[in-house]
Amino acid sequence: MVISRTPFRISFFGGGTDYPAWYRQHGGCVVAATIDKYCYLTCRYLPPFFEHRIRVVYSKNEVCQTIDEIAHPAVRETLRHLKMDRGLEIHHDGDLPGRSGMGSSSSFTVGLLHALRALQGQMTGKHQLATESIHIEQELLKETVGSQDQVCAAYGGVNQIQFHPSGDVTVQPVTLSRERLRELNSYLMLFYTGIKRTASDVASSYVNGLDAKMAQLKRLKALVEQSCGILNSDADLTQFGELLHEAWNAKRSLSDKVSNPEVDRLYEVARSCGALGGKLLGAGGGGFLLLFVKPDHQAEVKSQLNHLIHVPFEFEFSGSQIIFFDPEKDYSLQEQTRAGQSIQSFRELSHQLDR
Repeated sequence: MVISRTPFRISFFGGGTDYPAWYRQHGGCVVAATIDKYCYLTCRYLPPFFEHRIRVVYSKNEVCQTIDEIAHPAVRETLRHLKMDRGLEIHHDGDLPGRSGMGSSSSFTVGLLHALRALQGQMTGKHQLATESIHIEQELLKETVGSQDQVCAAYGGVNQIQFHPSGDVTVQPVTLSRERLRELNSYLMLFYTGIKRTASDVASSYVNGLDAKMAQLKRLKALVEQSCGILNSDADLTQFGELLHEAWNAKRSLSDKVSNPEVDRLYEVARSCGALGGKLLGAGGGGFLLLFVKPDHQAEVKSQLNHLIHVPFEFEFSGSQIIFFDPEKDYSLQEQTRAGQSIQSFRELSHQLDR
């Protein structure tokens, strides 16, 4: 049995420039961080005593005989990609809900790939985890998703991530003192709006016409350098919050699906209580709202948004990890065949007795 733990992420600047349709021509750059909220995947080879060969447990419970029967797209395509030919049981648990802008789909893919590779007896590096997960989501699943979520989930930490026209990815940690990181963390508040959406649906509304939005995307990319300059200096961190506000306005202009009247109202309420900036995480449309608020104004913001779930968090720096590994008995093909024959004989005998 193997258990992987993979973090969710919050994105600050550069979102939109991590889509291949953009960075394959212009290059892209983002600043993002992972937090201490996780996706857990438990995987094991299924002993040969069950009628089914594959069981997948998430918000649904799938029992299948073949990979082709699996309804969950990421599970199905990852098993195909790895050419898994044995019975499997897979369980998913998450600290945060899916379809909420936290990169949960990519954390799932990275964590599943990591766990299954470990089950096969392979150690997988962070770069391979990231690039292989990008391949699964973009090429095999044909999802309209960017490339930052997979990199964040695999690497962990607070990073500036460069996406090159060649397709290569460079991960540069934002090296800050512990005190500066704590200060940044202390300004951030995370609220769940309860509005679910599918990231690819929102992203599709603007990704297909990115060249027409070149000015906004170039500005979003430029904000990456500006924000890192603030973090790596003695500048007042309120400037970081003001940049978040500018970035949110620029991102909202990409498509009318990025925000909606309810989110705009929540954001304005927060601003009136002292929030300097913020954004919907991920592609937009709903999910989690990240706010940048001075500590002495946070009680008022929390009070005015008390109908939303407030989620305290801290940065994490481990990325996807195998947190449990216990090799199980490897039943030989002969043993599996014998077990299958015994089960079949038992069923036939039961049918005869029933008659």
